[in-house]
Amino acid sequence: MKILCVGRNYVEHVRELNNQVPAEPVIFSKPDSALLLKNKPFFIPDFAEEFHHEVELVVRISRLGKNIAAQFAHRYYDEVALGVDFTARDLQAKLKSKGLPWEKSKAFDGSAVLSKFISKDKFATMQDVNFRLDINGETRQKGNTNQMIFSIDELIAHVSQYFTLKIGDFIYTGTPAGVGPVKIGDRLQGYLEEDKMFDFLIK
Repeated sequence: MKILCVGRNYVEHVRELNNQVPAEPVIFSKPDSALLLKNKPFFIPDFAEEFHHEVELVVRISRLGKNIAAQFAHRYYDEVALGVDFTARDLQAKLKSKGLPWEKSKAFDGSAVLSKFISKDKFATMQDVNFRLDINGETRQKGNTNQMIFSIDELIAHVSQYFTLKIGDFIYTGTPAGVGPVKIGDRLQGYLEEDKMFDFLIK
């Protein structure tokens, strides 16, 4: 099982971090030790000062595939979830300023929150799915898959050029605008449409 993540896939998020809109998907990965499941709390590590939430739609691969054409990509997943890509933002900025890889700021233990999964058949189309993140009852991030720069099918096609996709692999498809820091005591609740997908605390 591998976790592939997509950066800069919503224009407003790209702008809020003063990045350039990419010409092709920005891909990075996380190890399986990054997974945080079953609404377990996120414990803030001590190696950085500022940890940001990034809520994302997640797809789980259901078929073995390589060099998948975009028009067939929908056949390679049948369930979706909601996740949070936690980012040590100050550490990331420091690493990027030195031209160094920034996995330490993205792939640390517990940095990939993952909710329960639901069938994609629940949605009329995967091109128009609303999702949001509430913190302490206030909506901080909200997005719709129609705002993606690269659609789910385009992402599957792209990453399968480089990595053989196996059953059980996860793809985090990018975050909308509104990312920001979390603090001890915060309660994070994530929704796909009106289905509550996760509910956990920051400790």
